[in-house]
Amino acid sequence: MEPQSTITPEPFPTSKPSPSLPSLVLDNSTSTDFNIDIIAANDLISTANHIYAFLAALSLVSACFLLYSFTQTYKAQRRMAWLDCLFGTFCGSQLLLVLLSLWSVAYRPFYLPAPQLACAALSFSVNVASLCGLLLLALMAYVLTFDPPSHALLRRPGVSVSLVALASVPSSVVLAAVRWPGQEGTHCIVDPLANGLSYALAKLCLSFIVPCFLLLGLLIAGCVHQWKSRGRFLSGSEEGPVFLTLAVVLLFCQLFYDVVLLRGGTGPGEDGMAFRKALLSVAESVLFAGSAVSLLLVLFLHRSSRDSLKGALRQVRDCCHSLGGTRAHRHITPPHIEITDTLPDYNS
Repeated sequence: MEPQSTITPEPFPTSKPSPSLPSLVLDNSTSTDFNIDIIAANDLISTANHIYAFLAALSLVSACFLLYSFTQTYKAQRRMAWLDCLFGTFCGSQLLLVLLSLWSVAYRPFYLPAPQLACAALSFSVNVASLCGLLLLALMAYVLTFDPPSHALLRRPGVSVSLVALASVPSSVVLAAVRWPGQEGTHCIVDPLANGLSYALAKLCLSFIVPCFLLLGLLIAGCVHQWKSRGRFLSGSEEGPVFLTLAVVLLFCQLFYDVVLLRGGTGPGEDGMAFRKALLSVAESVLFAGSAVSLLLVLFLHRSSRDSLKGALRQVRDCCHSLGGTRAHRHITPPHIEITDTLPDYNS
């Protein structure tokens, strides 16, 4: 029995092959090599999936701590700082990406069985959440550059976040329009290789080049602005190092994914298709791992979140110490004092 695989080969003809169809005839050595390639590709996908599953579990736990941290901050101050609102919204977008990626953890090395419309909706949601996270980083760079923002409308966190969400929708609509003709079958893939070079280039431009140049432009403007005012740009704020770390992680993961998609879409026909699909699956895991790592970084680098984590760990430690002390006192036997009459009986 041949092992199951994510790639179904073309059925071999049972009758005598025609000379005009030599590509359908495979000898035993070619078929064996094809099966070995599929097994190796599935092993690579499974390894990457196991690593990402561990990171996803950690990110879900960190998301719970972040929710607790932002809730405690809001209860204590009855409001949230400008950048804290942006960090909270950013964590929400990354958490949405992690939740959307759970289908890959559940089905890999196979693909999610879904109709075209449901798969297109999944791909659209992933693109919106990913672009929203990158544009939120650009908004953080703008706030760190012009603190407070020069435009009165951008001083309202709700309005700014809504504008970022609306800005990510048109780009996702463009990607969905380019993607739709290439989606075939019932195996759901966020970005199929069958979409070709046009979709890969559109994805690279909208998801990496535009946000990257926007971030670089704001960073350069911030450096020039602070140089003229003889101040410090990112090193002068507590959120600056957090912002830089998140930007580097997300842009690296997005670039890796877009490059793999571009190379896979321009590959030479069916040659090496198993390896290209396996590499694209690994790139998807890297893309989603960037969101998981971002949640962990916000938890450990953001000051208020880190303080809330330390407070929660301190409470757990004190609770464990109190339980241990109570159990230790239970084993102490109280002294039993027995008084006996040792005086002589003079009446006898």
